[in-house]
Amino acid sequence: MIIGGGLGGLFTGAILAKEGYKITVIEKNHVIGGGLQTFRRGGLVFETGMHILGGLRKGDSIYKICNYLGIMDKLNVRDADHDAMDTITYLSDGHSYNIPEGREQFTEYLISEFPHEEKGIRQYVDALYKLADEVDFFYLRTGSGTLWGHSEQFLWSADQLISYYVTDRKLRDLLGYMNPMYAGEEQHTPAYIHALINVLYIGGQSRFEGGSAKMAELLCEIILNAGGKLVLGESATHIHLDENHLVECVETNKGNHYSAQYYISSIHPQMLIKIVDEGAFKKSFVKRICEIPNTYSAFSLYLKFKPGTFPYINHTCYCQKDYGWIWKYGEYNPETWPQGFMYMTPAEVNQGPFANKMIVNCIMPFSVVKKWENTTVGRRGQEYEQWKKKHAERAIAMLEQLYPGFRDMVEDCWTASPLTIRDYYAQPDGSLYGVSRDCQNILASQVNVVTKVKNLFLTGQNVNLHGICGVPLTAVNTAEAVLGVNYVVNKINKYNDRYGKD
Repeated sequence: MIIGGGLGGLFTGAILAKEGYKITVIEKNHVIGGGLQTFRRGGLVFETGMHILGGLRKGDSIYKICNYLGIMDKLNVRDADHDAMDTITYLSDGHSYNIPEGREQFTEYLISEFPHEEKGIRQYVDALYKLADEVDFFYLRTGSGTLWGHSEQFLWSADQLISYYVTDRKLRDLLGYMNPMYAGEEQHTPAYIHALINVLYIGGQSRFEGGSAKMAELLCEIILNAGGKLVLGESATHIHLDENHLVECVETNKGNHYSAQYYISSIHPQMLIKIVDEGAFKKSFVKRICEIPNTYSAFSLYLKFKPGTFPYINHTCYCQKDYGWIWKYGEYNPETWPQGFMYMTPAEVNQGPFANKMIVNCIMPFSVVKKWENTTVGRRGQEYEQWKKKHAERAIAMLEQLYPGFRDMVEDCWTASPLTIRDYYAQPDGSLYGVSRDCQNILASQVNVVTKVKNLFLTGQNVNLHGICGVPLTAVNTAEAVLGVNYVVNKINKYNDRYGKD
């Protein structure tokens, strides 16, 4: 039984279903998928979370997992531009950086922009790949998977790693541009997370055509075809333990009870603690989990364009007002917000030269909307609606600087705040990436897939690493807690060695 039908729950369920387990997935929403979900506004389909994909190029780890599960060739995925996987524009000097994919191309481009930093750039890129290589599960290699036995730099802070090799202020800021992909915080985010995310995307970015829900549907098919079932529109409200300290059943808000041999929680561990029988976990564990800070949230715009007015951009774009703010996204100043944001034009199937929509994500801490934390969707009041409108206008004003006449191209606009993320995903504080990893106290932020309740396991973005790469890899770890160490990794690699070649 899996509690939570998001990316982690579905991948874990699909892997176990492939091994003959009958899976029951309990999902509070009426639509499965978590961050894979899409929604419809103005006749358009918008993705809720899975906008940028890494690891899906042939031979990559997530490609191998999807290939093993038999879904890779059924996904509608397109490569982002190879010569500009990302564009970062600074309004202060009007300079745009078009970052190419590929280790060598990435390195040489940065050197062309900052020739005086050639030595540092080469050493920095080498350091990224060395740190990533220390993480066996990132490459689907068998190994211990622990944080110990690594190099000194592994648990440096990300900004410390950058500044160790680079002195140029602008280049330091540019090298942190992927910060919104992992909620980076100055002096706290571990260098290994910075390295893994950068190496993942430097290897090549992809995006879904027509939305991310297709992946959720394919994973569900695997579960259902193996005799499993989906329980939608029900949320787990109580996890009952028996006299042997094992989970006996899960009770839902509709009063139903579901039993299984094994139970896997894909929900936030802080939410799990609230619904499990008291005494399930040691007080020290409960205290630690409750005290782990969550990553920051976001304010998002979903824009519909007038036909034939805005060009389709086949890569992700970042806009920043000035250099020096990349590590300060978690701060909020009502007079200057936003200092920057990420925006993209999602691809349709048979995408033409013009975009019909855009998604804009502006980092925002939950504290900004805390005054409305006890409200529910559609009942937050007029003040809240005016607040959203004001903040949407600020982001659009920056886009107008990038693209003069931008407002006239927009036909409609919808917004989502940290409250939306909190309620939609059941994420405390509307956290984008779950619990925050802190190199200053790395033990406190570590969550294991195995718990003290022997038939209860964890999966999802709060374990190991978040995102399209980290969550499926964690699903492998969780499945192996049931099936045996290295069991799934060996099967994935053997399958791809045999069937993964042209």
